[in-house]
Amino acid sequence: MKEKSSEEESDSFETVVDRETKGIKTLLGDPKKAIIKLSVPMIFAMTVQTLYNLIDVLWVSGLGPDALAAVGFVFPFFFMALALSTGLGIGGGSAISRRIGAKDKDGADSIAVHSILLSLIIAIVFTIIFLIFAYDIFSLLGAGRTTATATLYARIIALGTTAVFFSFVANAILRAEGDAKRAMFAMALGGILNIILDPIFIYTFGLGVPGAAWATVLSMSVSSLLLFYWLFLKKDTYVTFHFRGFHFQKKIIKDILGVGLPASVQQFSMSIMMLLINVILVSVGGTDGVAVFSAGWRVATIATLPLLGIATGVVSVTGAAYGTREYPKLNTAYMYAIKIGFVIGLTLAIATFVLAPLISAAFTQAEASTRIADDLTAFIRIICIFYPGTAFGMLSSAMFQGTGKGINALIVTIIRTIILATPLAWLFSTILFLDITGVWWGIVAGNLTGSFIAFTWAKIYIRKLLVPKKLT
Repeated sequence: MKEKSSEEESDSFETVVDRETKGIKTLLGDPKKAIIKLSVPMIFAMTVQTLYNLIDVLWVSGLGPDALAAVGFVFPFFFMALALSTGLGIGGGSAISRRIGAKDKDGADSIAVHSILLSLIIAIVFTIIFLIFAYDIFSLLGAGRTTATATLYARIIALGTTAVFFSFVANAILRAEGDAKRAMFAMALGGILNIILDPIFIYTFGLGVPGAAWATVLSMSVSSLLLFYWLFLKKDTYVTFHFRGFHFQKKIIKDILGVGLPASVQQFSMSIMMLLINVILVSVGGTDGVAVFSAGWRVATIATLPLLGIATGVVSVTGAAYGTREYPKLNTAYMYAIKIGFVIGLTLAIATFVLAPLISAAFTQAEASTRIADDLTAFIRIICIFYPGTAFGMLSSAMFQGTGKGINALIVTIIRTIILATPLAWLFSTILFLDITGVWWGIVAGNLTGSFIAFTWAKIYIRKLLVPKKLT
């Protein structure tokens, strides 16, 4: 067999490199363009996912309050699985981006394999727990007559837990190497399929609440199969997967979980804040206050979707810049994202303030809900004040995640949600006697103050990176 000449080997190598690095040229190129190209697709995908969540609740609500209660009992556990899978994806994606920046392909490949296998292990544990103990869990929680329905719903969802974990981690791997378009397509496909299948399974097939679970499992499975095809069959991604002779490495697991676990806890901290806010609202405004917060917070969540999309771009771009030790590029990407986020937040704040009565009317069409219309309008107009400032906190947290400082990201989130927003909501409503309006002002004050602290800490951290270390 004729051996290749050194020139032929060089040409072959360059062809492989060009093919493999095509998806990451954006990631390693102009940081401003990278932020835009990686963020826009994810904003679209997250919008579809949020739309699905809203429509899913709408379809289930047509089955009556017991159906909503059954799904409500399962949701905290499903959210827990989502939080863990999201965190694992962020941790793995951050580590991969940093290895890409450091031109360590073997390291990126190993992290990708570790992330996939860790996600499958955790998913299997969740599946076993819910298949065996679901009925006992919901009985202890006091689900009452909805226990059987909640159990069936949970067990069906449990069958799709592996697909959920794999989808989130595989999606994060694509984003980590700059392939935001395919990541967007996979996420959007799952959401759109769910929107289509919900009414078919719930009403056309007459499956009721279990139908909603089957729709979720099927749509997530289709999304997972697509991601599986791209990663393991088509094999045109930058990272490649080598399972033969694989063994877990403590250093890599620590790197992934060092960002992933704090990111998961960040998700939990938001839930804890919402729970505590509900407790405060019941004491000062009764269940109507909770209803206002429940509806109004959905508006706030939708308004911050663009920032969540930008945050995914920040994690990847700053991670790669950190890996290459191009700290000026890291700073450029971070500050450019902050500026875009601020403008978007300000625009949405003005829009929601002006349109608050119309938005409120959309949530209070039922006759029984008209009594909270004015309070909901007030909530929307007060809460929108923190939209422009959200960019400083959320994107600072994303930058910390990108550079592997997961604990920093967790700390700034806890400061904003648990340490500031919740106590200030109680202080303004109870001590200053502002009732439920005080709760809204407390949330705004806590978020703005927390975002300022996060931004200040982030700038100090980046400034230290930019100052060359003195040779000793």
